[in-house]
Amino acid sequence: MNDKLEIYKQARGPLPQRYWRWHLYGAGFENLGDDSKPTEVAMPECGPDELLVRHDACGLCFSDIKVIRLGEEHPRIYRNMRENPVVLGHEIAMTVVKVGRHLQDQYRVGDRFTIQADIFVDGVGYAYGYEIQGGLSQFNIIDQRILNGDHGNYLIPVRPTTGYAESALTEPWACVTAAYQLQYRTSIKPGGVAWIIGTFANPKRNYTLSAGFERNSHPEKLLLTDVPPYLAESLKARAAILGVEIMDAPDIANPPIQPIDDIILLGANRTLVERVSPFLSYFGILALLMDEPLDGKVNVDVGRVHYNRWLYVGARSAEIADAYTETPVRSTLKPGGRAWFVGAGGPMGRMHVQRAIEKADGPSLMVCTDVSEARLRDLEASYGAEARKKGVEFVCLNPMERDAYEAGMAPYRSQGFDDIIVLAPVPAVIADAADWLAPEGVMNIFAGVARGVTATLDLSAVYLKDVRFIGHSASTIDDLRLMLQQAERGELSPNRSVAAIGSLTAAKDGLMAVRDARFPGKVVIYPQIKAFPLTALPDLKDILPTVYARLKDGREWTVAAEAEFLRLMLP
Repeated sequence: MNDKLEIYKQARGPLPQRYWRWHLYGAGFENLGDDSKPTEVAMPECGPDELLVRHDACGLCFSDIKVIRLGEEHPRIYRNMRENPVVLGHEIAMTVVKVGRHLQDQYRVGDRFTIQADIFVDGVGYAYGYEIQGGLSQFNIIDQRILNGDHGNYLIPVRPTTGYAESALTEPWACVTAAYQLQYRTSIKPGGVAWIIGTFANPKRNYTLSAGFERNSHPEKLLLTDVPPYLAESLKARAAILGVEIMDAPDIANPPIQPIDDIILLGANRTLVERVSPFLSYFGILALLMDEPLDGKVNVDVGRVHYNRWLYVGARSAEIADAYTETPVRSTLKPGGRAWFVGAGGPMGRMHVQRAIEKADGPSLMVCTDVSEARLRDLEASYGAEARKKGVEFVCLNPMERDAYEAGMAPYRSQGFDDIIVLAPVPAVIADAADWLAPEGVMNIFAGVARGVTATLDLSAVYLKDVRFIGHSASTIDDLRLMLQQAERGELSPNRSVAAIGSLTAAKDGLMAVRDARFPGKVVIYPQIKAFPLTALPDLKDILPTVYARLKDGREWTVAAEAEFLRLMLP
């Protein structure tokens, strides 16, 4: 059929000489746009080693809000935004509309892609929608940073039959899936820096290190502070054989080497844990060898648990290796377990909930909490019946309804939860939820709070109950490729996440809606359509009834609904 949509899909139409994009000139919504509108700019020239692409759909993310809030203070932005504004948007569906002459044996006009936004060249990050112009623009140049970066080609091919929103939203879905595939070390880091502190060592215990300090696996440097003489002598003798440099570290406030990969405490109090934790490196591990509770909860930098992948482990024995191996970190949901999704009603929370329900070996109990009653009702309407049909006990509770919330949570107090997924970046919420962990339970801090933000956690539970606190929300090319494959095989439906749609002119309204949590799911912008206001899917019933008729159950976006929408809205 040679209709408008088919011509669009094949990218056969003429290219404009100018196009529209949103400029962010600094921190704050007042710096988004020119007079709160997108800016018209000249179409860029496509070099011989470049592609010119058309942005077809762009999902809006709370990460975009962080850039708007922080401006040049954002860790992924390192330029003068007033002179060289940022163009946001990293959840992208794109189509090639022009191919540089050196790439014509690899690409064709009409090829479709999504993109892994975390782009690195020589170790430097050039993330799409941050340092590289993002999807809140109609067109863009794809250069060699993207086509030939540190991890190869960051473009991932998309089938012609896949929806635009569907492929764009595989990016946040990849982040969700990756959160359940986190891996951590199970020994002292080979070639790293380790620090053993014995200031609070129990004189009645015989501390040993039976693994992680042998010929094929040992640190390069070892710092010692107040280590019992028998252990220090043993370690120094082995270090001499292995070529490990041993250093005394008498001042715990200023160790001679920083950062440190492994900090091992032979006994501790909360003050010691708080003083030495900041010296942990990226992927650093702090190990506690104790059999008595600490003297109180510890202020833990949960921002670095999330972003730096810090890990706290422990053991009740006096064998250092046991802290790493007795209870390896489990990042997957416990099959048949009890799971609590904190802040479940938001766009990312809904993805976690959907994934848990759709998994063949998912939890048997799912408690979903959110402070928005409207979001909870929508969550129940979207997933409640489906979960119960699979035999899952599905409970939605609002903490703002204090009496009902306490009554609803009461049955789970004694056993606790095997998995707690935190989707609300609020330290007090993180601290409160942590107290509900069951033995060997895992708290996944998915919602990232800023580095340096602390929550008071009972780290005694790390070795007395073998609980773990983990967190991360980024994904790899392989994660994104897997999500796209699952979507294209019908095993995953990213379209279920769509809550509202709009044109490029509605992007600022859409970002403010994300900031204000106005919708239970994702906002998707279609940069190529005629002006169309931000519209919730149920409201299409009166505005575009033929599109509404193609929604699933009158609430879920579909490829057919998108096709009808584009036929009506493409210029």
